[in-house]
Amino acid sequence: MNTFRKTAACLMAVAMAFTATQAAADESVARRLDARGIKYEVDADGDYKVTYNYEKEGRTQLVFVSGRTEEIGEFRVREVFAPAARIESDGVDGARALKLMAHSRQLKLGAWEILGDVLYLVIKLPDNLSAEQLEQAMDIAAETADDMEIEISGDADNL
Repeated sequence: MNTFRKTAACLMAVAMAFTATQAAADESVARRLDARGIKYEVDADGDYKVTYNYEKEGRTQLVFVSGRTEEIGEFRVREVFAPAARIESDGVDGARALKLMAHSRQLKLGAWEILGDVLYLVIKLPDNLSAEQLEQAMDIAAETADDMEIEISGDADNL
């Protein structure tokens, strides 16, 4: 077998193993959400999207559980994240960013991150957490992000 074929065969084997690992990770999230009776949708990125409904306040809050994990050392990490503001339209400026950094220091779980034009509360957890622990992390993300959305944008409920 020539070098090109060997390389191609190796790359295909690695890709198939990677895909199988990702599919298993996705199924593990679905099993945990199903075990807690949590209704979800899988978005185009493969993330699990859950809408929290705060009926008393007349508000909703999106929370996502990443459909994939990342590895660092011996840890397999999964993210739970919730949007809280749009950077430009909600006027998140440098002064607000410094306040968010200070608030991140006070949080026991999670930190504020910006991706594109959106401010997210992101909780990074070892992926071996139970269904109950995953739900608790989602609850924390939803409440923290919705509180920040109220603080930043007032009564707006866009995220």
